[in-house]
Amino acid sequence: MTSQTLALPKMGCGTWAWGNRLLWGYDASMDAELQQVFNLCVEHGVTLFDTGDSYGTGQLQGQSEKLLGQFSQAYRGPNQERICLATKLAAYPWRLTRSSMVNAGKASIDRMGRINLVQMHWPTANYAPWQEGPLLDGLADLYEQGLVSGVGLSNYGPKRLRWVHRRFAERGVPITSLQVQYSLLSTYPVTELDLKSVCDELGIQLIAYSPLALGLLTGKYEQKKNLPKGLRGFLFRQLLPGIQILLDCLRELAEERNKTMAQVALNWCICKGAIPIPGAKTAAQAQQNLGALGWRLSNIEVYELDQAAAKTGKKMVQNIFQTR
Repeated sequence: MTSQTLALPKMGCGTWAWGNRLLWGYDASMDAELQQVFNLCVEHGVTLFDTGDSYGTGQLQGQSEKLLGQFSQAYRGPNQERICLATKLAAYPWRLTRSSMVNAGKASIDRMGRINLVQMHWPTANYAPWQEGPLLDGLADLYEQGLVSGVGLSNYGPKRLRWVHRRFAERGVPITSLQVQYSLLSTYPVTELDLKSVCDELGIQLIAYSPLALGLLTGKYEQKKNLPKGLRGFLFRQLLPGIQILLDCLRELAEERNKTMAQVALNWCICKGAIPIPGAKTAAQAQQNLGALGWRLSNIEVYELDQAAAKTGKKMVQNIFQTR
């Protein structure tokens, strides 16, 4: 296979991430509604769907991947041939060899029906650098064996990304994409690590996960009302007082554009050349996300948001696996 066999959707198409809800509890009664959400997205040109083999594990036995495969196989309609299924393989402590990564990929293919884009869920460089090489070799094996159309990474910084790029280039394996936590509350990968320019240099598409900062950029929690419970609620209470400048800017631009704050935040990611992957559990959420497509913020508006983000007193906590 060549790198041309996998064509990720253009930024104007947008993408959605699946699986996060399965981390917090799974309700089988939602399957029919989620199929409707999937159908709605594909009908409107959203054709890249991302999940992971660590989502919905334990007794659920990879339920997130199973559902995504079922939804894709059941769908009949516009853009059917453009559906791109992506999954991330976890660097579990018991995955130590390249064959264990290949077997993990094959198991995901069994659950999903196919994998277009297979990704390393996180690097082990921060805690077990000796484990990473074999797992990456297994990822490349999946590509060389024709089991997947493209290979991607997640939570890699520029130094480590270049290392993997050289390692894969020796085998003729291209890197299709890189996922990082990127939003107006998490600009670190681009403003401090300069990842976007490195990705552009190497021909890698940047994908932004958590583009709405766990919902903080939607404005839903501005007044500290209806905060989620547990650690997430604790985090929100710490962040909210310091991000009002950014939320005020988002709200103002949203009103001027007749959009929601979430739509403006997602469009900002698109304008930055990243593919955002917000989650959607209901048709209403998917419909709102779709409102981020088909238009673009002006350069001045993007600058205003950049300045507001730079002035915020608080930033989203970074992923502990993110490397430099």
